Amino acid sequence: MRSKGLLFLLLPALAVVVSADAQTPALKAGSNFHIDLPKDSPVTVVSVDMGQSRAEARGGAMMLDLRTLLTLRNSGSQQIRGAALLVTAQEVTPGGKASVIVPSLSVPPGETFPVRIDLRLLRPLAQGNGPLVRVSLDGVLFDDLTFYGPNRLNSRRAMTQWELEARRDRRYFLSRLESEGPEGLRKELLASIARQSERPRIDVKFARSGRSTNTEPEREIKIAFVSFPDAPVEVLGGVARVAGNEARAPVIEVQNKSDRVVRHLELGWLIRDRSGREFMGGSVPSDLVLGPGEHSQIAQKAALRFSERSNSPVPVQSMTGFVASVEFADGHLWIPTRSELAHPRLQRALAPSPEEQRLTELYRKKGLAAVVEELKRLR
Repeated sequence: MRSKGLLFLLLPALAVVVSADAQTPALKAGSNFHIDLPKDSPVTVVSVDMGQSRAEARGGAMMLDLRTLLTLRNSGSQQIRGAALLVTAQEVTPGGKASVIVPSLSVPPGETFPVRIDLRLLRPLAQGNGPLVRVSLDGVLFDDLTFYGPNRLNSRRAMTQWELEARRDRRYFLSRLESEGPEGLRKELLASIARQSERPRIDVKFARSGRSTNTEPEREIKIAFVSFPDAPVEVLGGVARVAGNEARAPVIEVQNKSDRVVRHLELGWLIRDRSGREFMGGSVPSDLVLGPGEHSQIAQKAALRFSERSNSPVPVQSMTGFVASVEFADGHLWIPTRSELAHPRLQRALAPSPEEQRLTELYRKKGLAAVVEELKRLR
């Protein structure tokens, strides 16, 4: 049985290509397209469908247009919940590396699952011999939340967070099914679909910046925060510099309320514009070492620039932050509960989890019975 996991960050693996340019070699799996898996890897390659991949020389670079489908098998003894691959055409050149993370899997031992690769990579034409593209395993997340792999991409944190969110949201929808029946579940799914369609969307660009690029005078604003009583980290206050559609250099004071060492904190941002509209303004991750009870000041050199999908700037009037996730030194993660995310401001602006999006899309395409079956299968 194939898993119905949701594909997230797509990446490269490859295809047969014929180029008119004699300098551009054809891509072939096993020769200049190579999949590197450790001997004790919990996944093995069953097949590689090369699709419509192409290689094209452009100036001094090679454009690798990758369109392929990998079929992998769970060759281990544990159920797989997520997998991450690293695809490399060139380690240094911008555009030379990509990754694919496949969350929301449910693959028992011996079963197969697909990983679709759909991406473009760049590689210098003159780079010596060896494979044009290498695909390696960054990690596999198992049902008990243990992890295998080098974790070069910090995929363990990402996949664990998505899995915790998926379990949280499946429990929520299942509870509605059990307490209110199929029509109660339908009501929740329709409400989620409505929120997704009504949620305002803006484009957020992240950059390292020493000063604002806007012509408007820069001003300092205090950042408000939505408080989660059960969050292991409390935000005590913060300020940021704002000019036009840019917010930069946030300085945040935090305290560890837990009895464990915190090593990673992610803060989400709500942005209110001058007309009173509120948007989800992305998130800023921070690596730190924060012992039990300790305070710390997080100073970011980040600049966040906000614009409409039409490229019209979104002028920032105010900012509100919230704790989106916390990772402890032992690898465990904390995420907000459904009731905490039900805060009216968050519910209007925050994007649903990948799993909630997957379940609502399943309802759109196959109806309520398919969602009920999926919830019971993964309970």
